[in-house]
Amino acid sequence: MFPTRRSLLAGTPLLVAGCVTREQRPVATLRPPVDPAYTALYAALDGEPFPVPAVDLSAIDPRFLRREVAYATAEPPGTIMVDPSARYAYLVREGGRAIRYGVGVGRDEAFNFRGAAVIARKAQWPRWTPTQAMIKREPERYGPYAGGLPGGAGNPLGPRALYLYRDGGDTLYRLHGTTEPQTIGTMVSSGCVRFLNQDIIDLYARVPVASRAVVLAASGTAAS
Repeated sequence: MFPTRRSLLAGTPLLVAGCVTREQRPVATLRPPVDPAYTALYAALDGEPFPVPAVDLSAIDPRFLRREVAYATAEPPGTIMVDPSARYAYLVREGGRAIRYGVGVGRDEAFNFRGAAVIARKAQWPRWTPTQAMIKREPERYGPYAGGLPGGAGNPLGPRALYLYRDGGDTLYRLHGTTEPQTIGTMVSSGCVRFLNQDIIDLYARVPVASRAVVLAASGTAAS
């Protein structure tokens, strides 16, 4: 269950392969009161091999918190739609509905994957390895991790990752968690799509391997 629009309004009466951060947009210091339903939705999670702390909701724009919304698309239920311009990802459901998640995307449109792909692999607490392009671009930053970084609390992929493949090959783009929840809703990564950790765990549980994913172009329209 997700907080409804009515509950949200009632609670605000005063109103990668790459996958790492390069810059951060300052977060506004004033936020409306947080709906208690979201406090529960983004509470710390038990039963994981590494800590998944509660999200500091005062640092997140409420627009980017998980909710069910109306969503018109020709894509079938079960498809993941990513809209980099709006900083949203949608899991398409029956009846013109979708679960909407706030995301962080590549800081430059040229870094963002576009078009259709398949979730060919899923991983819990995945290993992160920088791409060769990243190492070449910033050898001092990424060179020490050329051999990969094991999954864990400090891994930039967070607790879950969904791997995008096209035509049988790894695109090197992932949908994954984050160690920097305050960057959700911004353009910060090297091209992967980052979610709040509680959200990527939720999405991971809902989509099987072979699910379709579509990343829209910056205009919000489908790319070929």
